[in-house]
Amino acid sequence: MSGNAGDDAAAAFCAELVRSHDFDRYAATLFVEPPRRRALLALYAFNVEVVRVRDQVSQPLPGEIRLQWWTDTLAGTAHGGIEGNPVAAELLRATGQHGLPVAALAQLIETHLFDLYNDPMPTLTVLEAYAADTDGALFALAARILDQGSEAVDHLARHAGVAQGFARAIARLPIDAARRQCFVPLELLAAHGSSEAEVYAGRATPALRLTLDALIAEAQRHCDAALRLLAEVPPPARRAFLPLALAQRDLDRLAQPGTDLFAPHERSRLATLWTLWKASRTRAFRQ
Repeated sequence: MSGNAGDDAAAAFCAELVRSHDFDRYAATLFVEPPRRRALLALYAFNVEVVRVRDQVSQPLPGEIRLQWWTDTLAGTAHGGIEGNPVAAELLRATGQHGLPVAALAQLIETHLFDLYNDPMPTLTVLEAYAADTDGALFALAARILDQGSEAVDHLARHAGVAQGFARAIARLPIDAARRQCFVPLELLAAHGSSEAEVYAGRATPALRLTLDALIAEAQRHCDAALRLLAEVPPPARRAFLPLALAQRDLDRLAQPGTDLFAPHERSRLATLWTLWKASRTRAFRQ
């Protein structure tokens, strides 16, 4: 910490925000040295602020305005400055300190515009791009904070992001279906004889289960690829990918034939910490 009371308060605010709203990533930072942890928490707090815009508005336009403020902040053109926003202050600090590419952060914001509307996810390719520009970007940016960026890291981050993004889309199925938002690609639903209406009905028909099994298998393929690619990146960067161990655990559960994919399920914090601790001791994630 810098010793400045205002800076310390902003850092503490970000840590608490991530702990409360994204415990998976918060827990993963506990396995990182404190000087780098602060920047990671700033990055993840920014992501929390962007993601939860969808739950804070009832119409798309107010959500677009909030997301535009973040875009303007990154560009240095936000009205009113950032003095009253500890997340923005910490994010800009981390961006400057670690050379985080603003373009990747801006793309993450733009991609989350999709969340504000009830348009269904059209194809698997579009869902892959969505996951790569959100979860994948966070993996790549976190790796840059812990070590540095590279083509190998970006390649790994894309696979890891798709695996994590697909796992989250399936795990959030009952929540999204209740608000009539469909992240299961229409293309995939049609290919297996299912439909958007079956998703909203909240019933795991045989056709819908086949669709979701195909999506789970695709996520597992990306997860396996990411785990293989870990060996090709510098050891310090590997800790950025610890959340991948949680995605792997979740996908294994979702793939079980008896799992009710419309039953809300929340992994316990103890299970989260235990999974991350075990993964941190394996060769794949070791620094």
